[in-house]
Amino acid sequence: MEPEIQTSFYGRLRHFLDIIDPRTLFVTERRLREAVQLLEDYKHGTLRPGVTNEQLWGAQKIKQAILHPDTNEKIFMPFRMSGYIPFGTPIVVGLLLPNQTLASTVFWQWLNQSHNACVNYANRNATKPSPASKFIQGYLGAVISAVSIAVGLNVLVQKANKFTPATRLLVQRFVPFPAVASANICNVVLMRYGELEEGIDVLDADGNLVGSSKIAARHALLETALTRVVLPMPILVLPPIVMSMLEKTALLQARPRLLLPVQSLVCLAAFGLALPLAISLFPQMSEIETSQLEPEIARATSSRTVVYNKGL
Repeated sequence: MEPEIQTSFYGRLRHFLDIIDPRTLFVTERRLREAVQLLEDYKHGTLRPGVTNEQLWGAQKIKQAILHPDTNEKIFMPFRMSGYIPFGTPIVVGLLLPNQTLASTVFWQWLNQSHNACVNYANRNATKPSPASKFIQGYLGAVISAVSIAVGLNVLVQKANKFTPATRLLVQRFVPFPAVASANICNVVLMRYGELEEGIDVLDADGNLVGSSKIAARHALLETALTRVVLPMPILVLPPIVMSMLEKTALLQARPRLLLPVQSLVCLAAFGLALPLAISLFPQMSEIETSQLEPEIARATSSRTVVYNKGL
């Protein structure tokens, strides 16, 4: 039961909904070992009688949510895709707080890109070793770019004398999106730049290694970067619109202490909607024709297409 190529958006959506299920964060070490062993038994034809398809798919879900597909090592809980929403929502709430100071803008952008950098690194294509120096370089570049863009946009808004105070406040609420979207691209490219230099492994239909391709690496990073632009769109655009309407209601005007809890719920709902849609744009195990890759790759296999781990 190896991960299959998901050709339709609906198929990918169902696949990734399993991977981002927060309930997998509570799977015990023993349950994980049992799931991995069950899949190994299935693979080698030694499955005990009475095991159902539902149990096999449940084991597959646990393995895909917790273990890296290239290394089969556990991904640290806050950096798994299943941990992205519970650990990322408080950061989104902080990014969207009104009347941000320079210090708070810098803090929330730093925290957001630090989390993103670790998620990108933990879910990268890991078929090639990556030294710690590459992680540090990518991390610093991503954080500096994010903070610089966010602070620059905030300064521009504050100096825009044509805006009324209410309009300026509304515009400031939308500043996080272009800042985060731009920085996310830098983050993905810088955190995974080693893949562009070294190439990533491509496999034939039987899972055999064909070779290492820099062209496949470019495809992988481009697809991942596009998901990182789409991902913050609903998260950072919808809540300001919804909150600007809710703040005018009699309930919130009479009880301003409810503003933060309500905004947190709105951000959680937006995050829960955006994440599966964004990462479902492209399959994790992507397929590419050998004619589009390096000549040595095309010569090394008779397969018309090969697959590679795009990363998440």
